[in-house]
Amino acid sequence: MSRTALRICPLCEATCGLALTIDGTEVTAARGDRDDVFSHGFICPKGASFGAVDSDPDRLRTPLVRRDGELREATWEEAFDAVAAGVRTVAERHGPHSVGVVLGNPNVHTVAGALYPPVLLAALGTRSLFTASTVDQMPKHVSSGLLFGDANAIPVPDLDHTDHLLLIGANPLESNGSLCTAPDFPGRLKALRARGGTLTVVDPRRTRTAKLADRHVAIRPGTDALLLAAMVHVLYEEDLADLGDLAPHVTGVEEVRDAVRDFTPEAVAAACDVDAGVTRALARELAAARTGAVYGRIGSCTVPHGTLASWLVDVLNILTGNLDRPGGALFPQAATDRTPRPAGPGRGFALGRWRSRVSGHPEAKGELPLSALAEEIDTATDADTAAGEPVRALITVAANPVLSAPDGDRLDKALDSLDFMVSVDPYLNETSRHADVVLPPPPPAQSPHHDFAFNTLAVRNQVRYTRPAVPLEPGRMAETEILARLTLAVSGRHGADPAAVDAMVIEQTLGKAVREPHSPVHGRDPGDLTARLTGENGPERRLDLMLRLGPYGDGFGARPDGLTLERLLAHPHGIDLGPLRPRLPQPLKTRSGKVELLPEPIAGDLPRLRHALAERPAGLVLVGRRHLRSNNSWMHNIPALTGGSNRCTLHLHPDDAGRLGVRGAQPVRVQGPGGEVTVPAEVTDTVRPGVVSLPHGWGHDRPGTRQTHAATEPGVNVNQLLDGSLLDPLSGNAVLNGVPVKLTPVTAL
Repeated sequence: MSRTALRICPLCEATCGLALTIDGTEVTAARGDRDDVFSHGFICPKGASFGAVDSDPDRLRTPLVRRDGELREATWEEAFDAVAAGVRTVAERHGPHSVGVVLGNPNVHTVAGALYPPVLLAALGTRSLFTASTVDQMPKHVSSGLLFGDANAIPVPDLDHTDHLLLIGANPLESNGSLCTAPDFPGRLKALRARGGTLTVVDPRRTRTAKLADRHVAIRPGTDALLLAAMVHVLYEEDLADLGDLAPHVTGVEEVRDAVRDFTPEAVAAACDVDAGVTRALARELAAARTGAVYGRIGSCTVPHGTLASWLVDVLNILTGNLDRPGGALFPQAATDRTPRPAGPGRGFALGRWRSRVSGHPEAKGELPLSALAEEIDTATDADTAAGEPVRALITVAANPVLSAPDGDRLDKALDSLDFMVSVDPYLNETSRHADVVLPPPPPAQSPHHDFAFNTLAVRNQVRYTRPAVPLEPGRMAETEILARLTLAVSGRHGADPAAVDAMVIEQTLGKAVREPHSPVHGRDPGDLTARLTGENGPERRLDLMLRLGPYGDGFGARPDGLTLERLLAHPHGIDLGPLRPRLPQPLKTRSGKVELLPEPIAGDLPRLRHALAERPAGLVLVGRRHLRSNNSWMHNIPALTGGSNRCTLHLHPDDAGRLGVRGAQPVRVQGPGGEVTVPAEVTDTVRPGVVSLPHGWGHDRPGTRQTHAATEPGVNVNQLLDGSLLDPLSGNAVLNGVPVKLTPVTAL
């Protein structure tokens, strides 16, 4: 007998509600939940394939422990015994920083990934943290930290109410949106145009999103910051800047005028390959719109001036009065956000509190560049005694840096040299195959779901929570328990009750909350508050705690109509908390208590952008590509999500193909700073001349993995073309777009 269970989709940032059909314990179908308060029934191919993802036969079901050089099935007790012995030995011999941690993108899609890594890192005491953020969005975190004092205070476009939307380096019809959580992003863009709004897309490729736009500007890759700086210049030059109600909350407006003086539309035209008249039109149209928003994403982040581009996106929103107003770009308010503090000066945001051991890269948001992971493992320095030891043990959680970081071949070898490695991963993939212990989490249907991270980026305030759709399979362990036990194992408390981790976090959180004057529980008894928490387990009690203390919470009875876990469970399709609303100055945590429009690190990086005015690529440059049925390297093992247009091919323009003698589907050799790959060509005018495009997440051809379908059509690893030396200096983000490459046709022998 089949039944229906609700589940929030964890397969991309759109967070759509699903209605799963379940026969016994198997998910046999997935459709959109029409009653979901946020997604209203929308579903994409990834969500429709939820059952296939969930039941993939290559998913690991038991832990693996390396014995006599081979990974073999083991009990959970044996696995955690090995972890405790391996990690603790390295940490005690070489210090806490000799233990590295890599957190992959899937962490932000799970309850466990949101709740436990901070506790794990605190237990280790390591500064050797590397995450997917530095091959993706770290420039946005850094620019937000410098502007607003909080690296997680990222304004999102008010898609449902804006009259004018400028997208740069974003393709939400394929990605479903990123740093802007919006189920049915395509439908929202179509609605924008239907109500008379304007959509402009700046992208070197004529993407599906660009085809929908009123105006498509085919910019030269890597020059996004130059174009945006020229638009800012026009706002000042033509007296179009008007901050409106923002003015009392902003400092540095005149300083920015001076800072962009050299970036005229005419000065940037040759570098960007965008006519000066087009640049002026972009600025004028944005300024003239009743409401408008500029939104930049991965294409404008993974370039040499990613932080400057991210900064300029917000500068444009601020100078046109569109920050923090309906129809512009606003700060979401998630239900699990901390209790809002009174507006006023904060601690601000600092960069470079420590540096990487080998190349001296400054930390950003507590992280070191993922591009530096290999050298932190395989390179000794004369200053190791003072700067710390090389990374000798590594913990990866839902991460596959061999494919996602530059120069995977070097990292592949470096991982083999580690003293000890642990991977929390459902697959034996290109990275986890090196581990001494693999701890596999259960499939998503057997896990709860709440979007802690993505609700802070959502285009509408709402809250949803789904319990596991099917019971935990015998022999499996919940991901929350895996990470709790991992934390205990590496902290010298191996064998303790994993519930102790949640109890410790609850005790610490409430202990702090009762001491804060602005808290709804100020002065109350933490023990009494703890006793009032509900939930079936520690993670649910922590969720209940966060809801109660959050901006919509009941404050443990202080606001009787406020949110609790029990109330949320009574609304299985979620609770709508209303549209985004103006919130300034409350979100600001800068030392001045205002938006600091020209922070010193930004001003210090502008001379580098001025040098870029004279730069011209001599030949072809590389950009990435996303596909609706992929999410990085996750889903190439699912037959329903591969094939068709979701293939690993090199797109190049017909003019370049003719000049180089490349025919359609012919294999070509692509050479970059870090190596070379051979890949089938696909001749198409959807890329501008001088640009080639290769998707990321492929390269499933290494031995020792267990991804049967992915290995049948492995594709090539685009990041092997990079050597890891190209970084945005402020954020440490890898430069993945606008990289010069050479192309050679491969002729049959």
